[in-house]
Amino acid sequence: MSTIEAAVAKSTNPATGEEIAAYPYLDREGVERVLVRTAAGFALWRESPPEQRAEVFRRLAALLRRDTLSLASVITSEMGKPTTQAQAEVRKCADMLEWYAENGPAMLADAPTPIGPEAYVSYLPTGTVLAVMPWNFPVWQVFRGAAPIILGGNGYLLKPASNVLGCALALQALWEEAGLPAGTFAVLNADRDQIPAVIHDGRITGVAVTGGTAAGQSVAAEAGRALKKVILELGGSDPFIVLADADLDKAAEAAAVGRMTNAGQVCISAKRIIVEAPVYAEFAAKLTEHVKAFQVGDPTSPETFIGPMAKEEALADVDDQVKRSIAEGARLLAGGHRIEGPGAFYAPTVLGDVTQEMTAFREEIFGPVATLVPASDAEDALAKANDSEFGLSAAIWTRDNARAREMARQIEAGGVFINGLSVSDPRIPIGGVKKSGFGRELSYLGVHEFANIQAVWDQTKIDAAQEAAEGVAQ
Repeated sequence: MSTIEAAVAKSTNPATGEEIAAYPYLDREGVERVLVRTAAGFALWRESPPEQRAEVFRRLAALLRRDTLSLASVITSEMGKPTTQAQAEVRKCADMLEWYAENGPAMLADAPTPIGPEAYVSYLPTGTVLAVMPWNFPVWQVFRGAAPIILGGNGYLLKPASNVLGCALALQALWEEAGLPAGTFAVLNADRDQIPAVIHDGRITGVAVTGGTAAGQSVAAEAGRALKKVILELGGSDPFIVLADADLDKAAEAAAVGRMTNAGQVCISAKRIIVEAPVYAEFAAKLTEHVKAFQVGDPTSPETFIGPMAKEEALADVDDQVKRSIAEGARLLAGGHRIEGPGAFYAPTVLGDVTQEMTAFREEIFGPVATLVPASDAEDALAKANDSEFGLSAAIWTRDNARAREMARQIEAGGVFINGLSVSDPRIPIGGVKKSGFGRELSYLGVHEFANIQAVWDQTKIDAAQEAAEGVAQ
């Protein structure tokens, strides 16, 4: 890569290969200007009461609904998401903002302690959080992290993936149009080599990363050296367990949709589909039928379900993983090749008879590839589900709800979904264990992650209460 290319963030339409825009990276002085602006925005925002913050959230939700089509168009052009899925992504963000507007202020109210009203806990702003975000959900992922943090009175400095900078800049403009002080939500278009200095800057008080394991380890190490709190949502190879008594029609459809949405470029997704032996062949046939029926093509068409992968290099990685898995003994049931022509299109793929030694089991495949793993029984399925360095989410399909709940407690994952797809929802926390990271986004936990959880003791009231109690006793 040339020096000129390295100094520019390029946005390329993955459906056509045509360049959309090029954004020069900020130099040191440019980064400083952004940090100054961010600090000024935080200084104003931290003084606003939670009810005022909620009103900004309501206005922003209305703006997202107003601009759904235009913002979805940017998503589709920059990273290839089919237009119907891109529009749903924007609407989901509006729903989340409205939920936080309604419920958020209560999450920030002073909380009592067992001591009584004389001692309580406050949730106070801490500063600006640097967020290093990926490209696969360039609107939802940003809002998922930003909304709880900003609701808590903090600032949010977004380092987006270089190929979705147009989305990031659109969000910055919408936040400010909604009434957020300028700079409180800010975009940092900086080269990765500049990130360590930003982490160590005193105006940054925390770091949030969503991305690959290697990137998370690198940023977390730097944050540790700077003594900054960090939350990580990293890779995942989610198990999707299908027991012999499951509704196979519903499970197969859910697995197909969950795995192929966004061309398989989803963190929480049915990546290792582990099926009990008595129903394995039947389930494999049903799943393959669903996958083959998906329409692949122009992401701007409402009929398209699978668009291009976001990057050429991502497609090459997936193709390599599929080829290695087949060489190791996996059975190709569908797809398994690049679709010829312009754009980064990969045929929706199903790999059968995958074992624990194969690439498709051991590595996260971030693309439209469903991996079928046979299991001798439920215990074997559970063991295989946990045989992974990742632990983001999991799904269990069975008609025995009590058994599913018991199995859920044994699964090593941050979320378990019974007879349903792994999803993210503002009402429940999301996050992982093992090499999928730590910390939680969404729900009240996401609001409190970067708060100063401050204990306040009013000794005057404690003494007065104790004297009153002693007086009554006498």
